[in-house]
Amino acid sequence: MSLGKKDIVKNISTKANISNDNSKKLLNKFLEILLSKGKSHNVKISKFGVFYNHITPKRVGRNPKTKEEFLIPKRNKFSFSPSNKVKDYIN
Repeated sequence: MSLGKKDIVKNISTKANISNDNSKKLLNKFLEILLSKGKSHNVKISKFGVFYNHITPKRVGRNPKTKEEFLIPKRNKFSFSPSNKVKDYIN
């Protein structure tokens, strides 16, 4: 089961007893802060996990159908590492 932004907004609005518009603004502002701070620093949410930016090196990719090789350039990726509490809760 996947959870989209609309589902998260609905959950926030019902559990916090606020309107859908306010919960949507809250979620968008949180994501905006997370992405802006995450470009330069690790963003740690205590007892939840760490969001961090890392660079994947350039590498050689291959088309499996034609076996043609091509270069995949280096990229910036935004990743999440869950805390041990979250890992224990999931497992």
